[in-house]
Amino acid sequence: MRGDEGAGSRTRPGPACLVTGATGYIGGRLVPELLAAGHRVRCLARSPGKLRDHPWADRAEVVRGDVTDEASVRAAMQGIDVAYYLVHALGTGSGFEATDREAARVFSEQAAAAGVRRIVYLGGLTPQDVPERELSPHLRSRAEVGRIFLDAEVPATVLRAAVIIGSGSASFEMLRYLTERLPVMVTPKWVRTRIQPIGVRDVLRYLVGSAAMPPEVNRAFDIGGPDVLTYVAMMRRYAEVAGLPRRLIVPVPVLTPRLSSLWVGLVTPVPGSIARPLTESLRHEVVCHEHDIARYVPDRPGQPVTVNTALELALRRVRDAQVTTRWSSAAVPGAPSDPLPTDPEWTGGSLYTDQRELAVDASPEALWRVIEGIGGDNGWYSFPLAWAVRGRLDRLIGGVGLRRGRRDPHRLRAGDSLDFWRVEEIEPGRLLRLRAEMRLPGLAWLEMRADRDEAGRTRYRQRALFHPRGLLGHAYWWSVSPFHAAVFGGMARNIALAAARATTGHGGSGTRRAVPE
Repeated sequence: MRGDEGAGSRTRPGPACLVTGATGYIGGRLVPELLAAGHRVRCLARSPGKLRDHPWADRAEVVRGDVTDEASVRAAMQGIDVAYYLVHALGTGSGFEATDREAARVFSEQAAAAGVRRIVYLGGLTPQDVPERELSPHLRSRAEVGRIFLDAEVPATVLRAAVIIGSGSASFEMLRYLTERLPVMVTPKWVRTRIQPIGVRDVLRYLVGSAAMPPEVNRAFDIGGPDVLTYVAMMRRYAEVAGLPRRLIVPVPVLTPRLSSLWVGLVTPVPGSIARPLTESLRHEVVCHEHDIARYVPDRPGQPVTVNTALELALRRVRDAQVTTRWSSAAVPGAPSDPLPTDPEWTGGSLYTDQRELAVDASPEALWRVIEGIGGDNGWYSFPLAWAVRGRLDRLIGGVGLRRGRRDPHRLRAGDSLDFWRVEEIEPGRLLRLRAEMRLPGLAWLEMRADRDEAGRTRYRQRALFHPRGLLGHAYWWSVSPFHAAVFGGMARNIALAAARATTGHGGSGTRRAVPE
């Protein structure tokens, strides 16, 4: 897969690479770049099914495992030349630094035992002359993981980046929504901090190129684009590139990192749990102090790309629905991950069900297009106010809310985030199963099916399932069940109606322009 944000051109066959974090934003983009460079790729993932529908899935090996589990890491390292470490435990609780530390130790030790010749790690750019104790926990942990790899037996390349600009990145989404939604904004003082952003295509280029570094190289590299500017200036650059009127920005000194993250969470789709480390990292100046990476991964003319070019490329991807991965590609820390029990006699406890079935005056194909297009800008086909209120309540208690939207307006794949759901299973043309990632006292799923009955008529089948956790879970189900007729019943009726209307009316061509190289 090649696109506007790709890393480079095809080269001769390279080493065998292990990629952790392939379900995340950077990892999901790195895998096809490594494959395009001729490398063999193995992905280590806790949930391999999330990678099943990626365009490159049939060309990469995927194994189940976790970076904190020595046995699975040991098995995954066998036969590997270069191991990419693109995971972190941020947001998993107050002990995330200890988890990061232990995972890095396991990874480096198992790499040495397997004879891996290089570890490549993407960390955060830390400010110079600032004591580590004054750094945000996010940056402090990233720095510690980098040191663990550099002190280990296997030579390491530690790439340190500040703000990464690319379609779907958390930094880009935060910048985009703040600038588009607020023509006049009162902002925290960190918007005056100087930063050195980098385009995602250059991050990928440096990651791929690091695989070929000579064995004597064991060091960290600052990576950034050619522009050093404040966050205010970057917002104004975005407004210029997006064709928006000039924004009026008034910095104030009273917004703490926590208040800043709540402010970002209110205005953008990025939840506070992710916004806070991003904003905390901007308290100090984060500017590159060397560009030594170019000795080993040479820059060509126009590389690295400017902020304006990176913004233009990212915006083009968004507008042409060519976003390959998003910040929400990775699982939400603390979100339920249990699959829906498939045994109808499941004995794991109570399983409440709301079931709806309707005849549809449309073909199964037309019905499926409506099902697969649900969520995001298309909404949920019932009681919009109830969905909006539920999303706001979820964000107030630290959840992801409704504003994550969709990666692609027309197509879904296993593992995609979809507002406050995640695609657990998809059988194109037939079944979509979503698992809830909102804050709930239990586990919840929503199933939608396009079928034919015995007479050959199209049937829409819908199931909402809830497995309560404790007494609170049971109370939750019974408190919301009176609204199910309006929410789930209305959803079933409106989905059937939308499919019928699409059949009798005329829709768009469904074609999308390809993004130029």
